[in-house]
Order: sequence, then structure tokens, then C-alpha cells
Amino acid sequence: MSKKLATRNIEIVWPDLGITVTAELDGRNPELADALWDSLPYQSLQGHALVAGQHLYHHVPIPSLLHLHASEKIADRRDAPDGTVFCSGLQHLGIKYGTLTEPMPAAPVGRIREEDIAALKEAGGAVWDAVYSTKKQIHVEVRKAGTTGGHTIPELTATNADARALIHDVFTETDRYWLTAPPELADLHEGLIPSGAGTLDTVLPTLLFVNGETRPLGYASYGGLIRAAVADMPIESLRQMTRLLVGVPAEFLGYCGLEKLWAYTQRFLDVLDHLDRDDYLAVTRQLALYINLLGAWNLHLFPWDATDHLRQQHPAEREQSVELVNQ
Repeated sequence: MSKKLATRNIEIVWPDLGITVTAELDGRNPELADALWDSLPYQSLQGHALVAGQHLYHHVPIPSLLHLHASEKIADRRDAPDGTVFCSGLQHLGIKYGTLTEPMPAAPVGRIREEDIAALKEAGGAVWDAVYSTKKQIHVEVRKAGTTGGHTIPELTATNADARALIHDVFTETDRYWLTAPPELADLHEGLIPSGAGTLDTVLPTLLFVNGETRPLGYASYGGLIRAAVADMPIESLRQMTRLLVGVPAEFLGYCGLEKLWAYTQRFLDVLDHLDRDDYLAVTRQLALYINLLGAWNLHLFPWDATDHLRQQHPAEREQSVELVNQ
């Protein structure tokens, strides 16, 4: 049996929590599993779903996940067994560890072994507390089972000199802040906003807008452009769509404090007409990795517990409350 089809085990480690679980890559979605396997080992900031339920996910240094096609999907990930490991087109490795509320198809690549499910749930609870309230930075390491850990992220290549220089600068910034909060974002979350963005000195509205622009810029705009380029959209159309999709949100994010992102975007737009398809893909993949990193850190830093008093009302509980009031 070839290595591409053989059973492969990975270890997912949270050193800060003293927890390690083992997952088997079980043959589903072999292209995605190969991309994951070939990227190991790596480390990342561990995140947690904020609206979907009991789901762990983290940003992975695998540019190809943005465009690789899943050969098998679970139609509704709510139905997946606890411990199912997914690779996502949003550049995430995800793990379901309990109840999910968001119905969506997902691409499984393996499953946490049964004897590790309790430890997985413990990790999930600790990560939720960190993301939602304490802001403790919990790192995750993913490695081939039985091997030592480590970490690298890719620096892509281009033939155009300006594109090559841009890629190197974006790579350097991404590598520097992969496991440490980017200073621009950290300052923003401390209320240090050079432009003064935030009406009447408010901060929370600016944080909301930064989160609302950064995530779709990486996930949808850059992810979509990369998928279109891989699918052979004509290069002139790619250039036109790039100008339509990335300039305005990046300029706004620069005003809000992400000045390096805006500077990189301007350099990309300046060289855009001189890029062939391969160089275009190299630049967009490197920028997507960086922008999705900003998105991951912003999700961690955001003060989600600022409105902890506001909780969902469930119909049965609401009816009971009304009856008590009326008695």
C-alpha cells in the first residue's frame, strides 16, 4: 500500500494544557490529508468556534487548502461523531468535540481515537475560556505521531522581482507573528488607534468593523481569487476582480490600524499588471496566509465577554418566565 493510502496517525498537542490526543488520518479526502501530512510539524494559535458550538479550529500554514477539492463531505457536520477532524477551505484544521449548531457540509480527514475523547473535551473547554474571556494564548502543535515537534511556514516563490520582494516581506511578517500577536492588532485592542478611528473615542465599533472586514477579505476575496486562478480564469479577468475586491477593504483596514496590510496591498496592486498566473498565485497565496493570520489573532483578542449579560432566550424558558410574571 502506498504512503498516500496507508493509515497515518498524527498527534495534536496543547503544551500549555498538558494535553495530547492522537488522530488517525483514515483515508477520507486523501488530497487534503496529504497536504496536511506533508506540512507537519507546525504550531499555531488555537481557536474555538464562536457561533457554531463545540468546535476547535486553528489556522494552518497550508496554502493549498484554499483551493484543493474535497472528494468526500459530510453533508451536515452536526451529525459527525465527536472527535472528527476536518480540513477546511478557510485554511483551518477543525475538530468537533461536542454539540454543533451550524448546519454545513465539511470535509473529514480523520478522527481522534476513542480513548482520547475525554482529553479532547477538556482541551475544548479550556480553549473556550481562553478565547471568550481570559485571553490566555493557547498554542497547538500538530506532528506525525512518534516524532518531535517543530514549526515552519512556507515562503512562496515568484519570477517577477517586485513580486518576489513583496512575498518575502509578507512571509517575514507572517513568520514573525505566527505565534505572537501582531503589534498593530494588539495596539488596536488596547485602544491605541493612530488615525483616531472610532467616533467620540470609542473602540468597540472599530474592533467590530476590523473583524467584519478582515475575515471576508481573507476567506472570501483572496480565497475566491485563488480558486478562480487555479480554475484558469483568464488573467485579465483575475486582475480586474482583484482590483474590485481587495483595495477598498484593505484601505479601510489600514485606516483602522492595519497599516502594513494596506501597504502590502498597494504594492500588490502596483505590480499586478506584470504578473503571470504563477506569480499571481504565489502573491495571493502568501497574502491570504497573512490576512487569515490577522483574522485568527483578531478573533482571539476580541472582547467577546463585553456583553456577557446578553444571553439567548429559549422559547420554553421565555414562556415560563412570562407565566411567572403574570401570576
